[in-house]
Amino acid sequence: MASVNLEKIVKTYPNGFEAVHGVDLEVRDGEFMVFVGPSGCSKSTILRMIAGLESISGGELKIGDTVVNNLRAKERGIAMVFQNYALYPHMKVYDNMAFGLKLAGLPKQEIHERVTQAAKMLEMEHLLDRLPRQLSGGQAQRVAVGRCIVKRPEVFLFDEPLSNLDAKLRASMRVRLTELHRELRDRGQPSTAIYVTHDQVEAMTMGERICVLKDGTIQQVDTPTTLYDRPVNAFVAGFIGSPEMNIRPATLVARDGGLGVEIGDTMLPLPAAFSDALRNRIGQKVQFGIRPEHIGTPRSILASGSQERAAIANCLFRLREHMGNEVYTHFELGGHDFAARIPTDFAGDIDAAERGQTIQLGFVMDKVHIFDADTGLNLTLGASQLM
Repeated sequence: MASVNLEKIVKTYPNGFEAVHGVDLEVRDGEFMVFVGPSGCSKSTILRMIAGLESISGGELKIGDTVVNNLRAKERGIAMVFQNYALYPHMKVYDNMAFGLKLAGLPKQEIHERVTQAAKMLEMEHLLDRLPRQLSGGQAQRVAVGRCIVKRPEVFLFDEPLSNLDAKLRASMRVRLTELHRELRDRGQPSTAIYVTHDQVEAMTMGERICVLKDGTIQQVDTPTTLYDRPVNAFVAGFIGSPEMNIRPATLVARDGGLGVEIGDTMLPLPAAFSDALRNRIGQKVQFGIRPEHIGTPRSILASGSQERAAIANCLFRLREHMGNEVYTHFELGGHDFAARIPTDFAGDIDAAERGQTIQLGFVMDKVHIFDADTGLNLTLGASQLM
């Protein structure tokens, strides 16, 4: 296995467009790292530079202790799974998996052992005699993964490998890939893995750490839990989480010796722990952020034990979406749209509400984030309740 280190990596195209801006990142030995971000954030470009499929315009890239900037892809000890798995159509699954090993001149017996072992790990021994046209999309993608496993690379690279699969198959495949990485580690064959996706659910469920990218720059690198609870800026806060965090314009105001935020004509008091971080910004425009699960009916707030930390406000009901165990409730506060996730057992208070009707909802204020209106930086990360 090997770490992957990017030091001030830059990618500039011949027309002068700079797609990657001095990226610094360490992917640790044996780690499963996920790159996530919207289309055009250069996550695949960075992956292709690691793979040797894109040239590096500036900076230094190391795999293990070796600087690989000028090494060809086949010299880097990597294996890559693409979005389009591109199996050889005239070869059976066994030969597709064995092809690279044959080119490398490995003995026939070793090739057979590697292929059969990988097939067993991926639960596809029964597919080895089939041609690609006889496979489903999920089966073909497993073959593509198996083709990489048999190489026993130091680094696995995955470029949106599940995006062509249906939702149910994607869910099962992401579990299998995560299990596979751990199984390889348990077998003493640990490989560093870097996985690119635009799907934040994939990122949150698969990554040991996640690198959030925007416009060719890293926004934050951390564990899924930390990204969710302690986003460094409004972009990360809004990108990570489903449904996304409510982030709306507000004004910071003084209130009864403390602080509050005005959202339109509604004022919500802020916890005392925010005072040190925000006292010098009274009267300034900010961005107010709260996740949908931290908004509820008075009964759900009471049941969660959050009533001492909650602010109750009058809101205008817009729409409900029943999701089985919870109800997504869309409403207006101070002229801005918000969404709440309310457990179905406590949604009865709003079941009869009509569009435009006033309803009462509670906001758990120690779960709030306050962002700088201009830079988007999270101003409340140092508050004790967010530590």
